[in-house]
Amino acid sequence: MASTSNAIIQCTSSSSFQYDVFVSFRGEDTRNSFTGFLFGALKKQGIEAFKDDKDIRKGESIAPELIRAIEGSHVFVVVFSKDYASSTWCLRELAHIWDCIQTSHRPLLPIFYDVDPSQVRNQSGDYQKAFAQHQQSSRFQEKEIKTWREVLEQVASLSGWDIRNKQQHPVIEEIVQQIKNILGCKFSTLPYDNLVGMESHFAKLSKLICLGPVNDDVRVVGITGMGGIGKSTLGRALYERISHQFNSRCYIDDVSKLYQGYGTLGVQKELLSQSLNERNLEICNVSNGTLLVWERLSNAKALIVLDNADQDKQLDMFTGGRVDLLRKCLGRGSIVIIISRDKQILKAHGVDLIYQVKPLNYNDAVRLFCKKAFKNNYIMSDFENLTYDVLSHCQGHPLAIEVLGSSLFDKDVLHWRSALASLRENKSKSIMDVLRISFDQLEDTHKEIFLDIACFFNFFNEDDVKYVKEVLDFRGFNPEYGLQVLVDKSLITMDSRWIQMHDLLRDLGKYIVREKSPRKPWKWSRLWDFKDFLKVMSNNKVAKNVEVIIIEDPYGIFRTRTMRVDALSTMRVDALSTMSSLKLLIFGYRIAGFKIEINFSGTLAKLSNELGYLRWPKYPFECLSPSIEPDKLVELILPRSNIKQLWEGTKVVSIIIIIFLYCFYLNKQIKR
Repeated sequence: MASTSNAIIQCTSSSSFQYDVFVSFRGEDTRNSFTGFLFGALKKQGIEAFKDDKDIRKGESIAPELIRAIEGSHVFVVVFSKDYASSTWCLRELAHIWDCIQTSHRPLLPIFYDVDPSQVRNQSGDYQKAFAQHQQSSRFQEKEIKTWREVLEQVASLSGWDIRNKQQHPVIEEIVQQIKNILGCKFSTLPYDNLVGMESHFAKLSKLICLGPVNDDVRVVGITGMGGIGKSTLGRALYERISHQFNSRCYIDDVSKLYQGYGTLGVQKELLSQSLNERNLEICNVSNGTLLVWERLSNAKALIVLDNADQDKQLDMFTGGRVDLLRKCLGRGSIVIIISRDKQILKAHGVDLIYQVKPLNYNDAVRLFCKKAFKNNYIMSDFENLTYDVLSHCQGHPLAIEVLGSSLFDKDVLHWRSALASLRENKSKSIMDVLRISFDQLEDTHKEIFLDIACFFNFFNEDDVKYVKEVLDFRGFNPEYGLQVLVDKSLITMDSRWIQMHDLLRDLGKYIVREKSPRKPWKWSRLWDFKDFLKVMSNNKVAKNVEVIIIEDPYGIFRTRTMRVDALSTMRVDALSTMSSLKLLIFGYRIAGFKIEINFSGTLAKLSNELGYLRWPKYPFECLSPSIEPDKLVELILPRSNIKQLWEGTKVVSIIIIIFLYCFYLNKQIKR
């Protein structure tokens, strides 16, 4: 087929047309042959073509219904047959089509069914006979006949398909593919103007996938990232942007849900039904479905997207398990995209590359927030600082930006301030619910690792990865494997120096710890906030569930205007004696007295025998609890303390780190 580029000037948006395609043909010549097959192929690909099934061609003039169909169509296909020109209806139809493409630059694709293109162009042969009859008739003006001749000459000069003596099926496939290329994003239901930040993702991913005519390999690609970061939006945008390049396509938007409802066979049926565009397929078992794939898709250039895969078995839809079978049985140039929060699933199924969706950059975050909060592209006056506070909280997370932006739309400054104050204490449930899906899929031990990192390990230095692993190992959590699980599920990022977690995921961890008893911190497993720690100490409640206390950042005290620093001048510590499960008790240097003077009172009658880490600068007592059994102590750091001796008598210890810097009263040393 010759290129049709000279017929395709500039296409307007498909959404503005009633029909995708208008086919002009002489029904007696091709309705039950070529044109009938073409309509069937267009329908199978989801392309809406106008078809004269109502016999509206009555009389000489074009019916109003037909005029509306021509003017409301995106692409025109003209099927020239030997007797096409003998129909004045067809000629008037073609003249009106030509008028439309002159004014709106729509594409016209000529097909020469059983006639030489030169006969159409020069009106020779059967076309000459047809025009001789028209000129002899008194019903037509010479001006109209001249117009018909000129239009035929112009249309027949366009590049198209001469299908004389050719197999019709492959030619029809070419024509349908050309129409799909023209329609492009006609299948898109996404409002691209609102997909802020997607263009950069699309450009990077397209380059990685190597989209284009030169790529004949079958590519299997993974898309991953934390919940709500835009994986599915990117997958859908990519699918709808490029699906017209493929002659077979499938998008399963929730593999997990489909699998839960119908098992492996259900996933397989949906993939085949969409790919073959045939509903109600009879597939008895997975092996039967696999054979059908080999038979029907082996030569197809297919695009397959499997979204929200959260278990290995959901992708075991073909004999052999791995997606590798799809790679082998699909045609050249096919692409399989698997979207999952779990990178390990993608690795296990042999993807060629994994694309990690990152948070929005600052400019895109501002654009998205403005669309939701102000319904425009700029920050409204008086809201600048408040907008920056919201974006600082969201850290480029699209879902959080959309949820919070929408909730603040059309609200005044006072409402914004109140909402932000509330947000510090009460997180958005809709955001937390999306993020929590990944947490809920973790094993219990890995949940504990996630909660420890979310609640405590958010001040970093060069030794932090090593230190965090040591602490988690003491906690019995197998950190080498557990941390990698969190990395694979996009819950943390980690290298040789740093462990990082998105602030919204930190919020999630703290939200989970608090949720069962939000106003009773003595029932929590972890304490990290000074205000909550103070509440536990002040109420002197039994806190047997508390396993870890790490309080590093006291500056939250000063940000809370309702709390006066003088109220912190004295703190009773009796409640520490009730924490029988306590494994870590760590106070940062600031909290211990360098920045805030706190006088501890009460008695420390008992310290947990589970304690492994005790760091308490300016420890206020002269000795440790007499009941302590320090055989599990790993780290004992008590600088600038009043301590005189650790304990009476001899105790077995396994302490690795001991720091008694500036402990001027200490008079007894540890003997190991």
